[in-house]
Amino acid sequence: MSTNNKYDFSSIAKSFSFGGSFVKSQPYGFGHINDTYEAYFEMQDGKMKRFILQRINNNVFKNPEKLMENIQSVTAFLRKKIIEAGGDPDRETLNLIPAVDGKSFYKSDEDNYWRAYVFIEGAQTYQVVEKPDHFYNAGRAFGKFQKLLSDYPAESLFETIQNFHNTKVRFETFINAVEKDVMNRAKDVRAEIDFALKRYNEAVLLVNMLERGELPLRVTHNDTKFNNVMIDDESGEGICVIDLDTVMPGLSLYDFGDAIRFGTNPAAEDEKDLSKVWMDLALFEQFTKGFLSAAGDSLTKAELLHLPHSAKIMTYECGIRFLTDFLSGDTYFKIHREGHNLDRARTQFKLVADMEQKFEQMQKIINGGI
Repeated sequence: MSTNNKYDFSSIAKSFSFGGSFVKSQPYGFGHINDTYEAYFEMQDGKMKRFILQRINNNVFKNPEKLMENIQSVTAFLRKKIIEAGGDPDRETLNLIPAVDGKSFYKSDEDNYWRAYVFIEGAQTYQVVEKPDHFYNAGRAFGKFQKLLSDYPAESLFETIQNFHNTKVRFETFINAVEKDVMNRAKDVRAEIDFALKRYNEAVLLVNMLERGELPLRVTHNDTKFNNVMIDDESGEGICVIDLDTVMPGLSLYDFGDAIRFGTNPAAEDEKDLSKVWMDLALFEQFTKGFLSAAGDSLTKAELLHLPHSAKIMTYECGIRFLTDFLSGDTYFKIHREGHNLDRARTQFKLVADMEQKFEQMQKIINGGI
């Protein structure tokens, strides 16, 4: 019997080629988008085996079938590369369990889209960086992800969320929110608006370079948070990059910059006390060294040169998204208090300002790792 009555797991289980008998399922992990469960099966040899069952949130991801085409193609490509390198393809990439009809997903009568993965044993994700070497190893994992996919035809992938990191579009949406000012809040956040306006030219730097052909289009993960890397329990190494829903065409710099934004700030993303918000250069160095040690020779000179810029730009982009939502009436990001999105925006902008102060040091760390 399932321990969760929301879905009929025994029926869902029969729709995939697990090769065993369904025993039970229970919620798993800390994700906020999809519904994730660990499912236990008794295999033909009598041993118990775990799998991951996920319901794809098709309110967020409007075309789950195309999304699954991306994941199926990318994971098959990664598996081939890992085997060629003498690695362990069962642990170093996600492995989909096909549905009984051969598809990479199962669509229920209720229009729910489900997928199943092999459970990676002996490894786990962490919500916060507990040890500096964990962040180094996360950098290596994301760097390896870039290297392994460096010759994948990125343009063939479906764009699961359009203009996700297009800072020109994000800025236009922000300006539109300022001009409409539907909540009459702009007068109270002039300092934050001015902060965003003054940094427009650098904010669109990477998008302009991509349009001019000065940066290569890459397969990018687009959600390079520390908790999207499986850390091996014994070695502490980052063995597998997970959560591939936003894998799509983009820039390697998006992945590097967003990882720095998320992982080097010791404070919470909605910290009200901005004195606690700063970029930890030691953690920046750890991630950078790990990332470059794995990806370095697959990156172009222009990509390497703009790694420090990417950290500022991805942080700025996140900040204007929070500020846009605050001005628009908090319609996108969930809030838990008055002014929550404004607090989030201020945190990102403080981080940008700190990165600006430390920019030369960031460049030196990058140059030392090349």
